[in-house]
Amino acid sequence: MLKVALSTFALVFLAELGDKTQLAVFTLAAETTTPWSVLIGASAALLFSTVLAVLLAVAVRHMIFEAWTKWIRVAAGGLFILVGIWTIWLA
Repeated sequence: MLKVALSTFALVFLAELGDKTQLAVFTLAAETTTPWSVLIGASAALLFSTVLAVLLAVAVRHMIFEAWTKWIRVAAGGLFILVGIWTIWLA
């Protein structure tokens, strides 16, 4: 369990570095006199969205066949690549 938790932490931490959410939090914290409020609000939002993602994943996992999970991961990876290409194309 610890291995999964640490690898998840590392993946999410690296994925979140420099993204829109982090930049928005940076801006909000810089503009306010109560940066701890920004920290609490942003942390709660990330926690809530993560809980929703995990609950949805658990529900979906019970609705699909085990063999389909590989293809879902491949499709999700392909979608991320396509969105990346589209973003670069528009830049």
